[in-house]
Amino acid sequence: MKLTATPEAQALIATLKQKHGDLMFHQSGGCCDGSSPMCYALGEFKTGAQDVLVGTIADCPFYMGRAQFERWQHTDLTIDAVAGRGASFSLDIPEGKRFIVRSNVCAVDD
Repeated sequence: MKLTATPEAQALIATLKQKHGDLMFHQSGGCCDGSSPMCYALGEFKTGAQDVLVGTIADCPFYMGRAQFERWQHTDLTIDAVAGRGASFSLDIPEGKRFIVRSNVCAVDD
């Protein structure tokens, strides 16, 4: 899995870092809010044994629920930011933008 961020996502992350300090992301793969990457102040969301650190974007750790990781482990993920209301607990809400995931399935080596 390759994890990258668009310039728009990087700009939003920079804005949020100025306001909240170090950040982290979590993607649970659940319904509703869990289907979008959620941004938190670093350490605000408690990860557990069911979470996988899949990489970093803009020096922010990006975690994913293990079940979602199992489904997406052969997928390149690009985190983007678009206009709209963010997830209910994510720090992007007041900015009028939200983080989304764009995906591209990778070839699997045999």
